[in-house]
Amino acid sequence: MIVIPAVDLRDGRCVQLVGGSYEREMVRIEDPLAAANRWESDGFRYLHVVDLDAATGRGSNAAIIRGLLEASQSEVQIGGGIRTGAQVDHLLSAGATRVVAGTRALEDPAWLEGIAVMYPARVIAAVDVRDGNVVARGWTSVHERSIENVVSALNDLPLAALLVTAVHAEGRMEGTDLQLMENVLRRSKLPVQASGGIGCVEDLRALAELGVAAAIVGMALYTGVLDPRATMEEFS
Repeated sequence: MIVIPAVDLRDGRCVQLVGGSYEREMVRIEDPLAAANRWESDGFRYLHVVDLDAATGRGSNAAIIRGLLEASQSEVQIGGGIRTGAQVDHLLSAGATRVVAGTRALEDPAWLEGIAVMYPARVIAAVDVRDGNVVARGWTSVHERSIENVVSALNDLPLAALLVTAVHAEGRMEGTDLQLMENVLRRSKLPVQASGGIGCVEDLRALAELGVAAAIVGMALYTGVLDPRATMEEFS
């Protein structure tokens, strides 16, 4: 299993939220490029970038993402507000390694299939789960499909991975939802990336033991609860 640092963008800054709540912003770094460079300096070879403003319809951090892609030496996967094939094509052409599609991927399976076929192994399907419910539109609405149904429907697509975020655990550093991840792993034929709640190296080891391919880590790295270099060396 590898660890991928998260670079979440809001209002032109790099932030970390608790429980998916925009009212509970716990980390704010003025220069997102400096944050990305920090992780690269620590040896991380991958970055997970999310445009929170685009995901919720509040705005866009496209210029920052463009600058990050131009400067980064890492493999970068980018999500947040991905709703058209043109966006996918633009980001991949600009240097993104993979594009993460969430809300529209859930709401329009035919669209997801189309971009997955057009860009095999370059698209990640993101599923956010809060207290057992699949949520979408920047965590603001509950989706009618169950996580089991969603995972089963994705299995035959040529996707790079399935990213599952335990939103209820996000930013709390109290442990991820291992039961959720185990449930997903039992059903998924795709590599699974896990996010939400990771607060110590034991959390990472538990995910690795389950068979998770990658763990997206934010708050624990930004606050120093996890030592970046030690984490990179064990999970790279």
